[in-house]
Amino acid sequence: MTSGAQGEKAVVEWLAGQKGAMLSLLEDIVNIDGGSYDKQGVDAVGARLRAFLEEQGIACETIANEKFGDALRATVGGPSNSAIMLMGHRDTVFPKGEPTRRPFRIENGNAYGPGVADMKAGLVMNAFVLAAFQKFGGAPAPLVGLFTSDEEIGSPACRPIIEAEARRARAVFNSEPGRPTGNVVNGRKGGVFMKMEITGKAAHSGGNFSDGISAIEELARKTIALHAITDLTRGTTVNVGLVSGGQTVNTVAPWATCEIDLRYVTPADREDAMAKISKIVETAHVPGTSATLAIAGEFKPLVETPDSKRLFEHYAGCAKDVGLKVEGEFTGGCADSGFTAAVGTPTICAVGPVGGKAHTPDEYLVVESLVPRAQTLALAVARLT
Repeated sequence: MTSGAQGEKAVVEWLAGQKGAMLSLLEDIVNIDGGSYDKQGVDAVGARLRAFLEEQGIACETIANEKFGDALRATVGGPSNSAIMLMGHRDTVFPKGEPTRRPFRIENGNAYGPGVADMKAGLVMNAFVLAAFQKFGGAPAPLVGLFTSDEEIGSPACRPIIEAEARRARAVFNSEPGRPTGNVVNGRKGGVFMKMEITGKAAHSGGNFSDGISAIEELARKTIALHAITDLTRGTTVNVGLVSGGQTVNTVAPWATCEIDLRYVTPADREDAMAKISKIVETAHVPGTSATLAIAGEFKPLVETPDSKRLFEHYAGCAKDVGLKVEGEFTGGCADSGFTAAVGTPTICAVGPVGGKAHTPDEYLVVESLVPRAQTLALAVARLT
C-alpha cells in the first residue's frame, strides 16, 4: 500500500467524499428483486455490483450455480494464502415485487427499502472499500470481496465457497448491519432448520374412527416435547414454526409435517439438543405412527476465540480513530460468519452500516453511518499486520 499513514489518509479522505455515490449504488441494488430463490434477481444485483467494481479496475470472477444465485468474487492485490476477506450476501427474505411496492427512499436521515440494511448497504460499503484500496495502491495483504447469494436460507450453494475462501484468509469481516446501538457482533448462535414428516392412517372420522391413526395428534404431542427442550438459561431454543397435515376435516389425518428451528450457543449444545430431538422423532406417542427427520439447512455458531477477540479490539480501536464507539454484542441470529469462524479464521460480524428491524417492512438504514463505517473497515484493513 502507498506508504502507511499517507495511504491510510488517502483512503479515508476518498471515502469521506463518496456518500452520494454510495447512496446511488445502494438505491440501484435495493430496487432490484432479490429473494433467495429468485436466481435471476439475485444475479442482477451481482451484475450491478460487478459493473461498479470493474469500473474501478477490480478483477472479478463469477462462481456459477444452476439453482441459486451465482457467487461473485472480487480481488485487490495478488494471490495469497493470507488474504483479508470482506463478506456479504445479496439475497433478501422478501417476495417477488417487493421493491416495486416499497422502493428505496430516504426520510429523516434513514433509508428504507427491502434489504436496505440486511445487507445491501454492507455490500455497497465493501465495494467502496475495495475500490479505495484499488485506487490508492492496495492493502497490506490481498483483499477478497465475496458477494454471496443464499445466506437467508442457510447458504446451501455458497457455504463451500465461503469455507474455502476463509481457510485462505487471515481475517474475515462480515458486513451484516451494525446493531442499532452501533455495536458489532462478536458472538452468534448456531441454527439447524429441520423438517419432520409423520405418517398415520386414514379413516372416516365418523364411521370408522377407531381404524384411524392420527398423524396430527402425533405431531401435537411431539411439538409439546420439542418445545420442552428449550432452555433459555443455556441459550437453547426449539421452535416448531410451520405445521401442516390432514386430508379432510372428516378424515383421521394420515399425514402431518412440521418445520423445526433449533438455536444454540456452542457445538456441545447442538449435539445435546439434536440427540433429544432424534429421540422425540423416534418415539411414537400415538401407536402406529412413524416419523422421519431431515435437516434442510444449518448455520454454525460464531464463537469468540482469543484471535477473534484481538481482531475485534483492533477494529474497535480503528473505530475510535473515526470518532465511533464500538462494543461487541451477542445475538441469537445466524449468519455466514459462523462458517468462517468454524474453520478457524478470526472473524467479526455486523461491521456494516448501522440499521435495524431487518426482515420487516420497517427495516431501516442510518444514512450517516455509511461513510464512518466504511472508513473504520478501511482502517482495520490497512492496519492489519
